[in-house]
Amino acid sequence: MADMRLNGITVDQLSDRRRLMQSFDNLRREIDINGSIQALDAAQERALGVLTSSRLLEALDISREPQRVRDRYGDGKPYNFQFDGAPTVNDQFLVARRLVEAGARCVTLTFGRWDSHGQNFNLVRDHGGKLDQCLSALIEDLDARGMLNDVTVVVWGEFGRTPRINNGAGRDHWAPVSCCLMAGGGMRTGQVIGATNRLGEIAAQRPVYSGEVIATVYRNLGINPDTVNILDPTGRPQHLIGHPALPEVR
Repeated sequence: MADMRLNGITVDQLSDRRRLMQSFDNLRREIDINGSIQALDAAQERALGVLTSSRLLEALDISREPQRVRDRYGDGKPYNFQFDGAPTVNDQFLVARRLVEAGARCVTLTFGRWDSHGQNFNLVRDHGGKLDQCLSALIEDLDARGMLNDVTVVVWGEFGRTPRINNGAGRDHWAPVSCCLMAGGGMRTGQVIGATNRLGEIAAQRPVYSGEVIATVYRNLGINPDTVNILDPTGRPQHLIGHPALPEVR
C-alpha cells in the first residue's frame, strides 16, 4: 500500500514529470506505426490514476470497516499447510468486496493450498472451515448491500482429487471430475448441477464442461457467448468459447 502513495514529491511535481514524459512520447509517436504508444498511454493513465486518487488505496484499507464486519470474515489464521501455496487470508475476501465497490470489474484471489497429496483430511478440515467463513460472509455482505445480482462469484480449482486415498493419507491429481461453486450474478442459485458416480470417479449425470462455466461468466458480464466473435491472427472470426452458458441458472 505504501507504493500507492506519492513519496517525496507533490502532485504538482508529478504533473510536471508527466508532461515531460508526454513530450518524449510525442516524438516517439511520430515514428510509431503499430499503435504501441497509444496502448502504453492507456496503461500509464491507469497507473498515474492510482497515485493521484485515493479510491484504490482506501479500498485496500480494511481498517475502515467496522470490527464486526471484519470479525464476520475472519482472518484465516493460523496459516497452516501453506507450503508452496497461498496463505488462507480471509481478509482478501473483504478487500475483494471493497474493490468491487470502488469500481473494479474483476477481482481474482488465491486462497490456501489444496494440493493435498498428503494429510488430505487435516488440510481440508483446516482450509474448508476458513473458506466457508469468508466466502459465506462475502456472499451475505454483497446481498446486504444490494450488489449480489451484479457480482458473479466463482470458486474454482483446476482439477479434482483422486477418489482413492494414497499411502500418505492424501489425494492426488484427478482430471476426470471436479467441482465449481457459483453465486450471485442474477443467476438462479441454490441448486446442484450434475453428479458423479457413487465413488466420485466420473461425471455420471449431466456432465458440466468448464466452457459452460466460462460462457456463463461471459453472459453475466453482458457478453453474449453465442453471438460475439473475436478475430484470430489470420482475420477469421472465432467464437469466444466452444460451449453455451449454463441453461439451468438463467
